[in-house]
Amino acid sequence: MTQVADPRARIEERARNKFESKRTELAQATLHTLAELGYARTSLREIAQNSEYSHGVLHYYFTDKLDLITHAVRQYEAICVSRYDEVVVGAADAEQLLTDFSDTYFGTLVSDARIHRLWYDLRNQALFDETFRDDVLEIEERREEMIWRVVSRYCELRDTAPTVDRASAYVLLDGIFQRALLHQFAGNDDQIAYARTQLANAFVVMTP
Repeated sequence: MTQVADPRARIEERARNKFESKRTELAQATLHTLAELGYARTSLREIAQNSEYSHGVLHYYFTDKLDLITHAVRQYEAICVSRYDEVVVGAADAEQLLTDFSDTYFGTLVSDARIHRLWYDLRNQALFDETFRDDVLEIEERREEMIWRVVSRYCELRDTAPTVDRASAYVLLDGIFQRALLHQFAGNDDQIAYARTQLANAFVVMTP
């Protein structure tokens, strides 16, 4: 006998899904405002003043600026992961993988510089504020997994094995990117070009 779902449970589930969908919509819509203002200068009221949404609407869906910022960064990270997964799937050989990864890596450095800055800002704040440290560590874990999929596939295409572990690979590549981001804001084009060389050298180090 087929069990009929509780109508009240279905209504509550639809309400939760609708609520989460709206949170995601608001987070995506205000992401660039968040990225422009940064963590310290951001409040729900300031975000509202720089977007089409009222303070009341934002406050209804998010408890505070931290809730909104972490949700927005999670949404952006989900997009980033899909970008690199497409690179991994589409690569016919190791050389193409490295080229496509480098182009995507440094392409976002230009197109999404302020959003990347927001992420590093949030990560640094987690050193001082433990209230959202777990959220940052979870996002960091997803970024680490993303990088490892690229490195693992690169080694697979070369029929070799990585010489570093997953965490070390992430620290190495993320360090290159963060340094390049600083030079991107400083307008040091020569250092951006050098960062591409550093990335290529990093893959040499990570593979025998």
